[in-house]
Amino acid sequence: MSIEEEIRRLEEEIKNTPYNKATEHHIGRLKAKLAKLKEEAKKRKAPKGQGFFVKKAGDASVAIIGPPSVGKSTLLNKLTNANSKVGNYGFTTTKIIPGMMEYEGCQIQLLDLPGIIYGASEGKGRGREIIAMARVVDLILIMIDVFTVNELDYIIKELWNAGIRLNQKPPDVIIKKKDRGGINIEFAKNCRLSYETAKAIIMEYMSNADVVIREDINIEQLIDAILGNRVYLPAMVAVNKIDLGNVKINVDMDVVYISAEKGYGLDELKKKIFEKLELVRVYLRPEGKKVEEKPMVLRKGATVRDVCLRLHKDFVKNFRYAIIDGPSADFPKQRVGLDHEVMDGDIITIVAR
Repeated sequence: MSIEEEIRRLEEEIKNTPYNKATEHHIGRLKAKLAKLKEEAKKRKAPKGQGFFVKKAGDASVAIIGPPSVGKSTLLNKLTNANSKVGNYGFTTTKIIPGMMEYEGCQIQLLDLPGIIYGASEGKGRGREIIAMARVVDLILIMIDVFTVNELDYIIKELWNAGIRLNQKPPDVIIKKKDRGGINIEFAKNCRLSYETAKAIIMEYMSNADVVIREDINIEQLIDAILGNRVYLPAMVAVNKIDLGNVKINVDMDVVYISAEKGYGLDELKKKIFEKLELVRVYLRPEGKKVEEKPMVLRKGATVRDVCLRLHKDFVKNFRYAIIDGPSADFPKQRVGLDHEVMDGDIITIVAR
């Protein structure tokens, strides 16, 4: 039996097996086998030769991904300095087109990806190359139009099959392989996954390991943690051509309704992109000088140490303290250390030896 036939057999068995406590162990083992086979199939079908890839630029990058002919190129041209080819027929874009969007002092790179089709995660329509680029950006913007709203689910599924987890965090699981001793598992108190199910899944991939599951996870999340090759990206949806029809979609992510051609909703879209990227702008004030006009753009959770490293590694080595004015300061001109978390709008002076 070929890998493809075995994959189809496992998918059919999982589909036909009712899920309950009695079958959880069996389904968990089947899903682990299925994921393992799919990973092997991907390696065998890896594209030969050079694909297309665009170097990331700016403060953050966004992949515009969706079916053919929904207006991705038009949107890119409206929001950026790009000149992506536009046509009223499918597959106008045959390579990745980058453009730079300026917003609130930030440079945000938008990437117009070729239209994604059914089976993209398996390599159809240069799908692997498209998805390879999507895996390395900072935000996925799924774009559909009022005529293709029913294709949203398949796009999300294709991204899932390609190992892209939208609007999720990595499961809090620690796995330490070892040479002997079998499988030992520690569970968080609120984890509903049974010991037998977790052990059966783990043993599909390894025979000896210490595993700590520190939150309530499901079968798929445990498999993801074992494989370790998933990417976790924020995502949102833009529904285009609202000037040609009135639709509302029900999906568990942010949705903006636009007309790229007419310009409707584009300000709201830019604002939502900025919010989803969770960028933090800080303004440097060198000792004895005025505040610099251009911000340093960091990510949420960044610290004074990150600011110093962006300037030069010697700022960390020679660091004395930083003076903070702004949202993260408890009072004006607060002195803080390297581990102080900065916030959007902070004004920072680095004092070095």
